[in-house]
Amino acid sequence: MSEKKVLVVDYEHASLESMIRILKSLKVQVIQATDGAQGYDLFKEEKPDLVILEAILPKLHGFDLTKRIVQESKGAVPVIIITGLYKGPQYKHEAITNLGAAEYLEKPVDPQNLLDTVNRLLSAEEDIDDVLPDIDTVIALLSSKEK
Repeated sequence: MSEKKVLVVDYEHASLESMIRILKSLKVQVIQATDGAQGYDLFKEEKPDLVILEAILPKLHGFDLTKRIVQESKGAVPVIIITGLYKGPQYKHEAITNLGAAEYLEKPVDPQNLLDTVNRLLSAEEDIDDVLPDIDTVIALLSSKEK
């Protein structure tokens, strides 16, 4: 398994540091940005496997960034929105239903919950690959049925 890349976007230095500290226990490469525009550029350049971002971001709002990432990756890159401002089930519902976020966590984030969520989202991607046969197997199966 190649090392997974996680992009963390947060304008608040302390919050960014604490998320990076939490993610250190996982075998992931952490890329960081401090505003939405920089986060978007890094998303395009680095092609992370997962993005964790604060909802309130300078230059490009976290909700807009989430929407762009989900649309451009066609949902292949899960986005975890973390916020201290938009609290309550209606925001979580909105973020997951309308923005396509994979998860919505409120600050202060429980480190174990964050790790479990990141692990679940990163391994979900791998499980799919394990189930699908490669193209040669599919062709062999199809051609053997035609005879």
